[in-house]
Order: sequence, then C-alpha cells, then structure tokens
Amino acid sequence: MRIDKLLANMGYGTRKDVKKLLKGGTVHVNGEVVKDGKVHVEPTKEEITVHGEIVEYKPFIYLMMNKPKGVISATEDIEHETVVDLLAYEHAIYEPFPVGRLDKDTVGFVLLTNDGKLNHELMSPKKHVPKTYEAAILGKVTEEDVIAFQKGVELDDGYVTKPGELEILLSDNHSEIRLTITEGKFHQVKRMFQAVGKKVMELKRVRIGPLPLDEGLKLGEYRELTEEEVESLRNRE
Repeated sequence: MRIDKLLANMGYGTRKDVKKLLKGGTVHVNGEVVKDGKVHVEPTKEEITVHGEIVEYKPFIYLMMNKPKGVISATEDIEHETVVDLLAYEHAIYEPFPVGRLDKDTVGFVLLTNDGKLNHELMSPKKHVPKTYEAAILGKVTEEDVIAFQKGVELDDGYVTKPGELEILLSDNHSEIRLTITEGKFHQVKRMFQAVGKKVMELKRVRIGPLPLDEGLKLGEYRELTEEEVESLRNRE
C-alpha cells in the first residue's frame, strides 16, 4: 500500500495534508525518513511512525447508519444522495459499501463496511441472517396474518417467501408490527403485506442479525461499530 494512502486512511488528513507531513520529514518507516508518498509499505510488517507515534493500522471499517428517507443504499447515484455521501472524509476514504439495500423511502439500520468477507457472510442466502423491521400498516393485522407469514406467503411474481416472524404491536385499521425475515427480495416486506391485502405506510429496519440499531443515532447519523459488535456479527451462531 502507498504510504500516502495509508496515512490518509488512518486519519492523518487529506492527501494534501499527508503530503505536507511527508515533506516535513515527520514520517518514518522502520526508523528511516520517508518523504515520497508513492513509497509502498506493508503496515502489518513494518513500523510506521508520524511525529514519533506508531501508526496503528486498521484495514477495515464498520459503520452503523440510521438511514433517512430519500437516500439510496448505494455507493454512487447520478440522481439521488447515497449513504456514502453522508460519510465524513475520514470514513469515506476507506471506500465502504452498504451491506444489502434499503428502499429509498425506508429508514433505519444500514451497515457499511469494506470487509468483503463479512459482507458475503451477512448477505449469503445460505446463511439465513435475520433482519428485523418495524412498520406502520394500513389495515388490521390479524393472527391469521401471523400464521400466514410463519408458513410463507406467495408474492405477486409467484415466489413463496421463507417463514417470517410477525409480531403485532397494535392491531387496528392502522396497525403497527415487527417482522423478522431471513431473505431480502426486492421490496419484500411491502410485497408480503400486499399478499395479505394490506399496505405498508412506514418501514424501518431495526436489527441485523444479533445487532440492534443504536437508538441514540438520529436519522442521517452513523457511528463505528465496537469490536464486540463486529464480533457479534461474525459469530452469529
């Protein structure tokens, strides 16, 4: 990895800031001054210091975001703001990507990371990683719906979903529910309720696997996961 990219990734500023650090002779690799940003280093094997302090190399980043409406779960889009657009430079430099997708008008938990292995673990259909949603439903959700979701419902294209765990929080003409599913078909939650004659009005993802959305995060805010939270996602069993 180039020394300038490494230092930028580790939070030492923009590439321009890092260039000044290098020119100032404050960066050392194994005790030797390095001034050329193009120099390649192996951060796991070499000792890199800035102003005498050892650079703690962090190859991956893991972010929990409370996605607001109108934002796309993608790395780039020519028409809409994306979850990556909401990141500060110090986090965007890692080039994280959203794990899975939330619809533009759905809010809640989006996980962003540059850890491809974890992304695969969480998204593989074979892993059956549960995602939990809370929703406001137009129509009275009943115990019959709970049973139907347990069996799996047939969507508008003929696909029969895997069993879902539906919990009724409020049963009225405008109901409130919590739903846990283990797959992520296009607009799946909305289509599941459509299959039982109801309409999703508001939808929020509140949990991925064992990890709940931090209630302290306002819409559009995010934070890094703790080591314990990352491990909980890796060791879901």
